[in-house]
Amino acid sequence: AHSRVSVMLVLLLSVLNLAAGGKLLVVPVDGSHWLSMREVLDGLSQKGHEIVVVAPEINLHIKPSKSFIMKMYPVSFTQKELNSHFQRSINNVFEEGSFLERFFKTYQGMKNVSAIFLATCTHLLYNKELVRYLEQSKFDAVFTDPILPCGQILAEHLSLPSIFYLQQLPCGLDFKATQCPNPPSYVPRGFTDLTDHMNFLQRVKNLIFDFSNIFLCDFFFELYSQLASEFFQRDVTVVDLFRQASIWLIKLDFVLHYPRPLMPNMIFVGGINCAHKKLPQ
Repeated sequence: AHSRVSVMLVLLLSVLNLAAGGKLLVVPVDGSHWLSMREVLDGLSQKGHEIVVVAPEINLHIKPSKSFIMKMYPVSFTQKELNSHFQRSINNVFEEGSFLERFFKTYQGMKNVSAIFLATCTHLLYNKELVRYLEQSKFDAVFTDPILPCGQILAEHLSLPSIFYLQQLPCGLDFKATQCPNPPSYVPRGFTDLTDHMNFLQRVKNLIFDFSNIFLCDFFFELYSQLASEFFQRDVTVVDLFRQASIWLIKLDFVLHYPRPLMPNMIFVGGINCAHKKLPQ
């Protein structure tokens, strides 16, 4: 009888160990990207997972919570500078003027905000004390928003599987990284207002618009390729980094968006980014 009880206890402890929550490192992107990710972290915390969020001391919305542990690191800009850049970018959207005037203002605003995000990533990767803590913490995975590849650079350094949480990437990098079919005759490019049913002229427009994405990619991600190459001391492209992702959780669904091809590790989670709050009468 005693031996039978001992065997049962061993089996029970084994099952409990398998059911234990994992340890998750979260590298978020500030702004609306973080607001939807926070909803997911609250749910993961309730299921018993240990969550560590790394974030800059100067930010817009990433604040401490009982759902996770915060690890913050210093950056070279002030809260006033951060708020000013974002407010200016928002104002540019509503300003009137010629197309060229609005284009250059928007371009300059994106350039300034991108510089802040790049500086934030650089401060994280070269914060030796924080990186040493992350290396010693034995995380199970990295949860990140790949709109900026800083989280994936860190996942690569720590040799951890990564889980992406996103809507879509600029210039179709999500298609390239996953080798997902992306024919211009079927999949409309962003901001074209086209659907998955196009006539010949619309397909031509879709193809031409796709060429402009090449320049957008260079503008948006080339500096991160340089940063990753310097950090790893080898040539690295952003597509190389994104190819390492284990799971892509995509905040789209076929109800509100056009159908598109998927790869086995791409999962639609449309609606998960909505806060569950009662609406007023």
